Amino acid sequence: MPFSVVMPALEMAQEIGKLISWRKKEGDHVSKGEPLLEIETDKAIVEVEAPADGILAGVVAKEGAVIPVGETIAWIIRPGEAVPAKSSAVSSARVAPEPERIATPAVDTVPHPATSASARLSPKARRLAREAGVDVAQLQGSGPGGAVIATDIASVAEKRSSDLETPSSIARIMAERTTQSWMTVPHFFVVREVDASGLIAIREAIASKHEFVNGRLTYTDLLVGLVARVLEKHPRLNASWVSGKIRLNREINIAVAIAVEDAVVAPVIHGANSLPLKRISTERQNLSDRARANRLRPEDIAGATFTISNLGMFQVDAFSAIINPPQAAILAIGSITDRVVAADGQPAVRPMMTLTLSCDHRVIDGARAATFLRDVVECLQKPEKWL
Repeated sequence: MPFSVVMPALEMAQEIGKLISWRKKEGDHVSKGEPLLEIETDKAIVEVEAPADGILAGVVAKEGAVIPVGETIAWIIRPGEAVPAKSSAVSSARVAPEPERIATPAVDTVPHPATSASARLSPKARRLAREAGVDVAQLQGSGPGGAVIATDIASVAEKRSSDLETPSSIARIMAERTTQSWMTVPHFFVVREVDASGLIAIREAIASKHEFVNGRLTYTDLLVGLVARVLEKHPRLNASWVSGKIRLNREINIAVAIAVEDAVVAPVIHGANSLPLKRISTERQNLSDRARANRLRPEDIAGATFTISNLGMFQVDAFSAIINPPQAAILAIGSITDRVVAADGQPAVRPMMTLTLSCDHRVIDGARAATFLRDVVECLQKPEKWL
């Protein structure tokens, strides 16, 4: 029987997806599990795999189309099968508009007998000037009698646009989501410093006994494993705000913020609380490689319940991160830096690290946040008790 290819839902709030490219063309044979198309969501560009073996047929969505979740965009059929009769053009798909450009209309050469620049505008130039926000009083027209014509307006607008940088689709979507989160989620922040001596020691001890991807165990790997285990004791920190209610998530899935070109994506390590460090390290590295190659899969970015953002490798002392709804919290990690602190009543130099927990006040109160962060600090000081 024919298998439908639909625009997948990769997260709860997703309503649409943008078709970036087909990896196969109509009539090609496809195998179940091989990359079939690329789509863009509000988190990343991901690959969608073929749901079955067969021939790609009945393709009704073009590259660039924005398509509702669940809409059938193609079929996979076996030799001799026909595309179902109900298959038709994607009625609600629409091609995402390109950035608006000022076209260069035909030159209006009709002179206008007047003394001011605005009075010497052709109708087309007047409209373009209004749309582009160009002050025609400052222009010297190139038309007959000094009239300001459409090409004059287009030239000014083009010079202005050359000073502007057009963000990528992912960067634009990230900007929209973080703005919405900041404006709608009641953030509050809890900050703690921790002596990272124990974290450094266990990383060196584990790395000396086991082989890891790229030959090293990162602090991010350790933090994912340790924080996930602390979350088992604090279900409200692993919760989500959904339609005015608090949902306690059964799984502990840690998203790790990763910089890609001019944006940030957060692929997910599922069930991180039950994974050994070597598995966490391998998955984190694989996710990083796919993210930077724009080859994330739908399951790579779905289902996160908590996020870790580590900027320590960039020598950032501390920062406050913006929550990624519907998650209720995100933990920001600063660099490990030698500082003078009090130790047993005496000044001492210790490798210190700053943790900043951003919380959604609709889900988490100050006491819960403080208790969770206290346990995280204790875990990082004596990680051997948690691993």
